[in-house]
Amino acid sequence: MRAVYEGVLLNDIVKRFHVADVNMLEDVTRFLLRNIGNRTSPAAIAKAMTSRGRKIDPKTVDRYLHGLTEGLLFFQARRYNIRGRELLFSINKYYVADVALRNMLVRTRSSDIGHILENLVYLELRRRGYQVFVGQLGADGEVDFVAIRDGRPEYYQVAATTLSEDVLVRELAPLQKIRDNYPKYLLTLDTVFAESEYSGVQKKNVLNWVLAQVV
Repeated sequence: MRAVYEGVLLNDIVKRFHVADVNMLEDVTRFLLRNIGNRTSPAAIAKAMTSRGRKIDPKTVDRYLHGLTEGLLFFQARRYNIRGRELLFSINKYYVADVALRNMLVRTRSSDIGHILENLVYLELRRRGYQVFVGQLGADGEVDFVAIRDGRPEYYQVAATTLSEDVLVRELAPLQKIRDNYPKYLLTLDTVFAESEYSGVQKKNVLNWVLAQVV
């Protein structure tokens, strides 16, 4: 895994994009790995890096992000305005192409399981041939994923568990605000009450959801 990472970073990104500060590129890479599933932007990353004593300008960060996505180490998930049916081009999310890479390069916490699960669902949706976006509901909230194939959207919310009533209500709320009849799913690791239906939202165990598509 390290050989693949270093090969892509040094051969595909550093040489192709003429990166002079390899250490800074690696710092940006680790920042993305720590923040998979979090909305961010070149300006936000530059500010975070500068606050840690690693000064960098947003244009350089943007070039690094372009290299990391072109090198297929990361995928960029753009925001999609669900009500306006249009793409938004700022404050996007990034997902790593292989979660093992994250485990190798950054320390993880048990609280990261939600973001890791979100990353895995993102990769699975892409594997199934969907275009995958982050759903934006204006000021009313966000849906983890809008997956579009053949012009038809599906909506996905991902959580490690929703056995707590408060968490269940919170995770269902964005999906229930979408006023169309396309499929809506809540994916969790729950084995108790794993398969349920809530006013048109299908709750499924994420492992069963993945295995159902395995040929």
